Amino acid sequence: MPGAGTDKTKDWVEGPAPVVVLVSPQMGENIGAAARAMANFGLGRLRLVTPVQGWPNEKARVMAAGADRVLDNAQVFDSVEAAIADCRLVLATTARAHDQAKPVVGPAEAAALMGPRVAGGDNVAILFGPERSGLENSHVALADYIVTLPVNPAFASLNLAQAVLIVAYEWFKTSGGKLPFNTAEKSPPASKQQLAAFFAALEGELEKVEFFRPPQKRDTMRINLRNIFIRQQPSEQDVRTLHGVINAIAEGRKGPAQGGILDGAEAELLRTLLAEHGGGAEADEGSPVRGLARLLRRNPTPAERAFWKALVADRRFADCGFKRQVPVGKHIPDFVSFPLRMVVEMQQPDESGEGAKARGERNAWFTERGYRFVTLQAADVEKDVGKVLDQLSSVITGPPPSGESR
Repeated sequence: MPGAGTDKTKDWVEGPAPVVVLVSPQMGENIGAAARAMANFGLGRLRLVTPVQGWPNEKARVMAAGADRVLDNAQVFDSVEAAIADCRLVLATTARAHDQAKPVVGPAEAAALMGPRVAGGDNVAILFGPERSGLENSHVALADYIVTLPVNPAFASLNLAQAVLIVAYEWFKTSGGKLPFNTAEKSPPASKQQLAAFFAALEGELEKVEFFRPPQKRDTMRINLRNIFIRQQPSEQDVRTLHGVINAIAEGRKGPAQGGILDGAEAELLRTLLAEHGGGAEADEGSPVRGLARLLRRNPTPAERAFWKALVADRRFADCGFKRQVPVGKHIPDFVSFPLRMVVEMQQPDESGEGAKARGERNAWFTERGYRFVTLQAADVEKDVGKVLDQLSSVITGPPPSGESR
């Protein structure tokens, strides 16, 4: 089964490739790690010259993490000369200048040099020296090229497996290695028509809030705004999502007690003005009443927001059917339960005389129609909403007023 990038259900990459020669490797773990790097990039021919801890080595197998094929086929030699005897091109990797008149190349150039020779059937070897000291001058003298890396000159020494991995990676790129996967294109690129529709919607909403100011810079601002999105090369799904974002921002947040267009102080002022001017319309003026109810739902006061959030989360009221800002006749109570025939309103601490009078008239109107009218203090809700809910629960479960049935 596939796991962590290893998939035994897929074919092992095999083909003509250079020979990796590790000269006097000191630790079995480093041999195993080097074999793992070789397997990553399609190199399978490993030769060991006098490994310090002997061979075979169980620690190498543990570090190979599944690259057993490389280790099983590894060959052991007594000298570098014997290990490269059948090779026609030899490259020596080193981080030190050996003062030898040999061409010096980087790993990418080395891969380019090895490619044609390997394809032509020649044995090509890459020498890697011991972890602590690297290749000796006598070993480098056997090579045709020196391979080195652009590294920090103050800290140029690489771990053996790291050096093998870099050279193997460059070889694999030039030998036809491809990325194993790519992100699937789940949605095609957006068409110009789709983008134009999105820009029209976006710019239309920005016009409403006078974003394009001053007027003489309007065209430049529009072009710059469009280029921001075009540079991202959005897909069809991206544009649909962006449309939804614009609509959500333009229409405001509509969920229960989730905020809206006005802040808390403005929402309280709105309710005060409505209370002082009758608060609602006659029963036959349904559309204005519904529009006003939507506006109130989208702009709760802080006390209303806190009360509603706690109310819907309290299981005691789960079956009560409370609703927010629903028109009942000509009035729009803060909260109403039709199953309980109960109206709950929130009294602000600075309620005006006109507001109190209007609330009294609403109380009488609802009472005449068989509703229980409960008034809560906004200050009490903000101080301890749990206590207020306890009091409301006792009102609901208690006996109804005289002459009222529930």
